[in-house]
Amino acid sequence: MIDDGTRLLTIGELARATGLSVRTIRYWSDEGVLTPVTRSAGGYRLYGAESAARLELIRTLRELGLGLADARRVLAGERTVAEVAAAHVTALDAQISSLRVTRAVLSSVTRRGSTAEEMTLMNKLARLSAGERRRILQEFVDEMFHGLDLADPDIRERMRASALDLPEDPTPEQVDAWVELAEMVQDPEFRVQMRQAAEFNSADRAHETPRGASMWFFKRLVELVGEALEQGIAPESREADEILDNLLGKADRVAVLERMKATHNVRLARYRELMAVLKGIPLEAHEEEFAWVVAALAARAAG
Repeated sequence: MIDDGTRLLTIGELARATGLSVRTIRYWSDEGVLTPVTRSAGGYRLYGAESAARLELIRTLRELGLGLADARRVLAGERTVAEVAAAHVTALDAQISSLRVTRAVLSSVTRRGSTAEEMTLMNKLARLSAGERRRILQEFVDEMFHGLDLADPDIRERMRASALDLPEDPTPEQVDAWVELAEMVQDPEFRVQMRQAAEFNSADRAHETPRGASMWFFKRLVELVGEALEQGIAPESREADEILDNLLGKADRVAVLERMKATHNVRLARYRELMAVLKGIPLEAHEEEFAWVVAALAARAAG
């Protein structure tokens, strides 16, 4: 302390009082965060007693990860601590999200033994912004249903709502699912398949199919074919005829087969599976039951 009654502190004394190094205090002073009150006759920086409290605040802000620019604004009264903290929380959330994606990508690469090219593609797709990821799927949905009058008017919005982003803390399996899904919905061949399925839905509306009829058919199919599978009844067997009669009645079986092949094929089944993985829910699409009906109808169409 300078013994002139002013209670001013040299940088060394300030360092001893706060536990900070002289080098750190000098750097913060050079950056304009801690301004000396004056200089001694010999040109040494001198600080007031309140500088110790100011240094404690700077140290706390730095330990929380805030930069010197933010610390300078707080100390200058340009921003409150709460405002700076809120902005920093947002930035930290983004960093944490990015680190979680990185971890999931690396875990997936490790598990799959991916090549450098596969890893690059996976990382690129996984790191698309949330808005870009949603845009990819929403554009896909818009193209699938453009100009169609759907049997279920809510199906478009349900698919829009299912245009999922990666979860905040994705598993390696969810990263895999998102990458595969992003590639799938941009595949022209798959888009043709999905458009055909959407057109069947639109045709139902044109023929005034009763709302809820498709759900009744779905439940009936799962019930009847589920029993057939349990009993080991083959789709090409004579026993399958009765099951088809009970399920389809007098419906045009060729038309039913055409529709079911369009709406329940391997790629659409995979699409539903990937969506379930992203949502983190079990898949209840009953693909085995639908495949049985397709096989049974195809066997009779060929005969």
